Amino acid sequence: MGMTAVEKVLARTSGRARVSPGDVVYPDPDFIMIHDGVVRGAKRELDRLGIDRLAAPGKVIMVTDHEVIYGSARAAEFGVLNRAAARAWGVKQFFDVGRGGHGHIFPMESGMLLPGMFYFDNDRHSTNAGAIGAFGFRVGAEISRVLATGTNWVMAPKTVRLTLKGKLEPGVYGRDLGFHIARLLQQGTLDFDLDYRVLEYAGDLDQFDLAARTALCNSPTEMRAYGIFFPPSEQILALARERAQCPFTPVFPDPDAAYEKEATLDIGSLEPQVALPGGVHRAVNISEAAGQPINHAFVGSCGSGMYEDFAIAAAVLKGKRIAPNVRMFIAPGSEQSTRRLLSEGLLQVFIEAGAILLPAGCGPCNDAVVGPLHAGEVSISTAANNNAGRFGSQDAQLYLGSPATVAASAIAGRITDARNVTDFN
Repeated sequence: MGMTAVEKVLARTSGRARVSPGDVVYPDPDFIMIHDGVVRGAKRELDRLGIDRLAAPGKVIMVTDHEVIYGSARAAEFGVLNRAAARAWGVKQFFDVGRGGHGHIFPMESGMLLPGMFYFDNDRHSTNAGAIGAFGFRVGAEISRVLATGTNWVMAPKTVRLTLKGKLEPGVYGRDLGFHIARLLQQGTLDFDLDYRVLEYAGDLDQFDLAARTALCNSPTEMRAYGIFFPPSEQILALARERAQCPFTPVFPDPDAAYEKEATLDIGSLEPQVALPGGVHRAVNISEAAGQPINHAFVGSCGSGMYEDFAIAAAVLKGKRIAPNVRMFIAPGSEQSTRRLLSEGLLQVFIEAGAILLPAGCGPCNDAVVGPLHAGEVSISTAANNNAGRFGSQDAQLYLGSPATVAASAIAGRITDARNVTDFN
């Protein structure tokens, strides 16, 4: 019996010939990522135990992405503590404010995270790694143990495989498909239990670039998937080779790999989707939400924070103005993308349209540390989720859409199908 791609990754990093679901292994990660909001807690825990040296400081990547703009004394304090921790721990790969961007975006764009790699992360959206054919494993608060010992126990998860058939129509994007998949999972139409499981994609995947694959990793994470995996296409491998900061070996599932369940989904007739307030799984065809007035729009987050996402939004916004009653925020996923948007003239499109540019990072998606909503206001965004209170007030209404839908809605001042304002053919 063969192995799935993620089982191969765990076998390699654990020094084993093979790994099967349920096996407990201690992988040697390619790197370890810790985000700004949990550094203080990890440092206090290690200090309490008398541990002042990390097991592998050269593998540690510290990222400031959740609170990039210090909007409070607390945020400024965390920044000081994080910089002090980096010095004390000897962490050289510290991507502070203005130096990297979103931890689930810029490592793929910069060639730090490559096909076949494995890493530990405190944050659950490490599942984005599957977009490039890698595996990021969330350990939550146990990140302090990983820092101290260099590893942590991992029980190899089961894998389910979803085969995508057909080609998305013009004006329909990976984010739309992600919402649709989340709805099918919630309804049971896709009979997968994703709790502590890997969702592996198969089928007509060449149509999806890295940004689309990232979007397709994001929504299933909200449905409890512990990992997502795309077998890297030739396009993805070429991109990785161009950017690679170190050698890498991509992995692919064996033809006789064992999956807990398999299903096939026809995507050729899918319409743009909007997730209604309350969860990514509350997806409907855009015609069912069109006309809803909005006050707030946001493009960014770990689900739609790559250059290509902003290029889609800019194509809709070009030559147009955001509605007077709407404030629109743009938060690139990386400093690299910000520079590219500048050099290629897309920042000018956003500025002339009236959008507000934020520094690279999570933006409003981190519990509205910037760009919050007041009670009764309505937002449409590309945020990772739209649970009540995500953007501040518990009484605000949060809708989700693709970058094209968000841009078109910002122009109209109400939820709008971008195909009605832009020719995507």
